[in-house]
Amino acid sequence: TRFLPFNKGDGGGKGNPADPQGRNYRTAYLWEEVLERDSFLDLLARFIHLQIDEKRDDQGRKVKTEQMVFPRYHQLQAVRLLVDAARTEGPGHNYLVEHSAGSGKSNTIAWLTHRLASLHDAENKRVFDSVIVVTDRVVLDQQLQDNIYQFEHKRGVVQKIDESSRQLAEALESAVPIIITTLQKFPFVSRQLLKLAEERGEAGTGTLQTRRCAVVIDEAHSSQGGETATDLKEVLGGETLRKEAQERSAEEGREDLEELFRSMAKRGRQANLSFFAFTATPKHKTLKVFGRNGEPNHRYTMKQAIEERFILDVLQHYTTYSTYYKLVKTCEDDPNVERKQAARALARFLKLHPHNVAQKTEVMVEHFQAVTRHKIGGRAKAMVVTGSRLEAVRYKQSFDRYIKEKGYAIKSLVAFSGTVQDDKLPGVEYTEVSMNDGTREKELPEKFATQEYQVLLVAEKYQTGFDQPLLHTMYVDKRLAGIQAVQTLSRLNRTHPLKEDTFVLDFVNDREEIREAFKVYYEGAAMGEEVDPARMYAIKGELDESGIYREEEIERFCSIYFKPKQRQSALDHQAMNASLDPAVSRFTVLQRENEEDAELWRGKVQAFRNLYGFLSQVIPYQDSDLERLYVFLRYLASKVPRRAGGPAYQFDDEVRLEYYRLQKISEGSISLKEGEATPLDGPKEVGSGLVRAEEVPLSQLIDLVNERFGTDFNQADQLFFDQIVEAAMTDDGLRQAAAVNPKEKFELVFRNLLERLFVERMDQNEEIFVRYMNDGQFRDVVSRWMSTQAYERFRTSDDAVGGDVDSGVLPGALRIVAGSPSERYVTCVPLVPLKAAAGAFSEPQNVDEDGFEWVEVATRHRLRKGMFVAPVVGKSMEPAIPDGAWCLFRAPIEGTRQGKTVLVQLRDSADPETGERYTVKRYRSEKIEDEDGWRHSRITLVPVNPSFMPITLDDESEGTLQLVAEMLEVIA
Repeated sequence: TRFLPFNKGDGGGKGNPADPQGRNYRTAYLWEEVLERDSFLDLLARFIHLQIDEKRDDQGRKVKTEQMVFPRYHQLQAVRLLVDAARTEGPGHNYLVEHSAGSGKSNTIAWLTHRLASLHDAENKRVFDSVIVVTDRVVLDQQLQDNIYQFEHKRGVVQKIDESSRQLAEALESAVPIIITTLQKFPFVSRQLLKLAEERGEAGTGTLQTRRCAVVIDEAHSSQGGETATDLKEVLGGETLRKEAQERSAEEGREDLEELFRSMAKRGRQANLSFFAFTATPKHKTLKVFGRNGEPNHRYTMKQAIEERFILDVLQHYTTYSTYYKLVKTCEDDPNVERKQAARALARFLKLHPHNVAQKTEVMVEHFQAVTRHKIGGRAKAMVVTGSRLEAVRYKQSFDRYIKEKGYAIKSLVAFSGTVQDDKLPGVEYTEVSMNDGTREKELPEKFATQEYQVLLVAEKYQTGFDQPLLHTMYVDKRLAGIQAVQTLSRLNRTHPLKEDTFVLDFVNDREEIREAFKVYYEGAAMGEEVDPARMYAIKGELDESGIYREEEIERFCSIYFKPKQRQSALDHQAMNASLDPAVSRFTVLQRENEEDAELWRGKVQAFRNLYGFLSQVIPYQDSDLERLYVFLRYLASKVPRRAGGPAYQFDDEVRLEYYRLQKISEGSISLKEGEATPLDGPKEVGSGLVRAEEVPLSQLIDLVNERFGTDFNQADQLFFDQIVEAAMTDDGLRQAAAVNPKEKFELVFRNLLERLFVERMDQNEEIFVRYMNDGQFRDVVSRWMSTQAYERFRTSDDAVGGDVDSGVLPGALRIVAGSPSERYVTCVPLVPLKAAAGAFSEPQNVDEDGFEWVEVATRHRLRKGMFVAPVVGKSMEPAIPDGAWCLFRAPIEGTRQGKTVLVQLRDSADPETGERYTVKRYRSEKIEDEDGWRHSRITLVPVNPSFMPITLDDESEGTLQLVAEMLEVIA
């Protein structure tokens, strides 16, 4: 038996408060409250349980451990407080639990979930029909699942949703008592409900029967924002929302406004839903939406967790280094360069410089060898946090080289997503698996836990949610701030019987900034300045007066957007797109005449969206004009042209590192006990207009950088995105788009691909993904800059396709030829309608070649059997594939299908644009692993044109679709 501290906490820290009347012991609550007869029986019946864990030991063997778990005081108090409140108040209320790391949150959620699922009110009626546990992680939290499952052994009580939105829809319809799912599945549930009703031969509405639901949210600081969270409210609001909207539309005599009123209602509180939000790091929005008067319903602080030794103080031993250097210009001329972009390029030049990497490697390895390896009984491990994937690759190579030279018994692993190409070694690619001697991504945590490996180098992976008690030391070479700093450094705080302390060596960050980031959450977050609703109306007035849009355009757009789902058609997307075009044209004129005013307008749009998105969750607005404008601006903002980015620079041949020195500048504890924490303020206005590019001579910029005696580490995160450009450069469809489109149209195609690249990596790059998806200003800057880089590289590369095309019209024309046997697949291929191709080319060896016309093809691809030319009709793939373009296809598809533009034959559905059972779209699949190996959990066929919706196939089974051919390029 292991006894844990069982204190109430005193002043936000450990211990127990004194009796206010001075009549009793500080510990009297134990026998008066906890061990009181009814309380003790409640503990035996509902809390104490046998927890079974299965882990691998140092030899890789699976070891099962069992322990009887008794709740700590704050867990018992929090669960009882929330259950009592829910019993008394009933559905329709929000609750916030701010529990630090080390609080045992997974068990607290499990206890609460089961109590809510069986909760009855004073009249013995069930309070909730279902309890839904929601996480925003793409992969369900395994520990959370296991804990909830272990608390209930009756079949059918708990269901985890780990496959598709259809699985979630079926569970919701069946009112499964406890459902565990991810937030990302909710946007697709309404369509699945319609499909299920259709399969039963019913006229569905896409809504659930009204049920009272308790929604338990894990990591609420990142789960409550955005349209996905609003979709959750709409799905669970069910028929109640629909009836409320019907009643209001009837009152106003406008039945066509039912969906609009429903959209407004889903943003606020709903009478049938209660939210129980858990987080260690709340934001202002979290406190406002889920808290009571800006305070959580229950709090267990970081301070108390540290003082009770449930976590370690990661700031106790914190050492910082500074880099001193001098750059010199080596080129004879002194070109003018755009200051900001060139400064970033110089920062990147220094970050990746071999001497910089080698010097830091020596410091880290020697510290590990001398200090860290002797900690935790000789089993201590270290993590190196790098600023980009390429940095991780360079550090891995440098670590292995230095360790081998010294003969140290240290082995390292590296963690990064995708494929990395090093511009110093053209044609060479690096992957996590290849650099880790074949260790797969899912195996890496277990491998790192063994005694074979001591150091893990990471690039935007394992910085949140990674639990490894043997992790003692962190070497930081990446800019950290705010919540990201707290989450990353907190990887060290897990306890171990032999672990007495931790150590951080930071090459980048300022001690005071790290202290301020932690101080916010040390004794509990406080809500700062409130948001003034009047400012939202003022911004709306300024936008209305700008003349960019007209009221009738908003009305026309919204009349289509808010049509019931059953009446929507493919033509609706085109009509909504057309409704936006006049406003886009006016903005384009403004941008051409006064770029600064255009950027100010864009900033006001973002400010209105931020303010309304937040305020509509806490204020029940009745003004439908606000909702209409919000929806209209959401789509308009994504369509108006972006400001051109600055030039991209590489200074490998123009600049040389002349002087370099790495020096320790501070060490010791960063104290959190002194000073005041910074309150969390609400959403602010964004956008201050255009920051004009300033050109300076390269020599002057180098002097300015040298004067600072350090790099512009604030841009370290940008280096990660440089590598995504490299991944985009391998996309043939993007290459073709660059060849036949002006930069503005190319950016539209690029943004579509870019979002896919981020979505594919969202679980591995959580912080950057969340910021990219939620921070519009950040997303615009990143997308525009990367698009410009890719476009210019495509247009100037040796294998660029085509020439300059200003109008978007494709060059060239098809020429029919005889297609003699000697010419076939040498200079010409068959000309095949897509409908015929979808059948004929499924089996390339059976194609009747004499049944088709033959066309001459000039292409960089080597012709072979299975290739054909076909016309592609429709606007869904514009501008990558213009309506009516002739394209070269190849069957069968070679290698991976992911991200490729493909011809697909559909079995049970049709392309909504053409009505045909074949389509040309970008292919994206999500896979899961089960006992039979890997299988598709969802396949999405993605259009390039944002005016069209993707085709999503859940629970893909044999024959649902057939991949016929890959689209290689547009030829005419």
